[in-house]
Amino acid sequence: MKNLIALLLLLSSSVAYAVEYSKVQPGTSSIAFVSRQMGVPVEGAFKQFAAHVRINPAKPESGVAHIEIKLASIDAGSAEANDEATGKSWFNVAEFPKAEFVSSAVRTLGAGKFEALGKMTIKGKTMEVRAPFTLSEGQGVLNIDGMFTLKRLDFGIGSGIWSDTSVVADEVQIKFHFVVK
Repeated sequence: MKNLIALLLLLSSSVAYAVEYSKVQPGTSSIAFVSRQMGVPVEGAFKQFAAHVRINPAKPESGVAHIEIKLASIDAGSAEANDEATGKSWFNVAEFPKAEFVSSAVRTLGAGKFEALGKMTIKGKTMEVRAPFTLSEGQGVLNIDGMFTLKRLDFGIGSGIWSDTSVVADEVQIKFHFVVK
């Protein structure tokens, strides 16, 4: 009898850990960035994006992600900054309305940390990206939090006078927070 109870407990606990999360909650999820202008950090965010994520915390290596960001939804702090960022020198949203990340693998880094490997496409240029992240479960949701740095000039973001990295740094920190049910 004790063996049967132990087996049932073992099976029920493994089922609890086999939950796959796949419904991203857009209202509580976010994609933000920090750039540096003349050495001063400037924070911003993208207000519209579609995130398709599927992950099982018990097997994070089998996770997949496909993120599409509507570049015209940028909030760079003011209407003037938003207009500049969506223009031809920066994102050129008339020709390239979205940025896209498609994962190719997820690696376990240890100590509760993971890394999504994949391809980021912005302004028609595709580059490999490594995006470290953590997972935390609670109240029926999975929180995915991560941050990585990309070089804007690799994607042709900020041309002409804006390509001067003493004015606007090449490195841009991307922060993401996805709440997944």
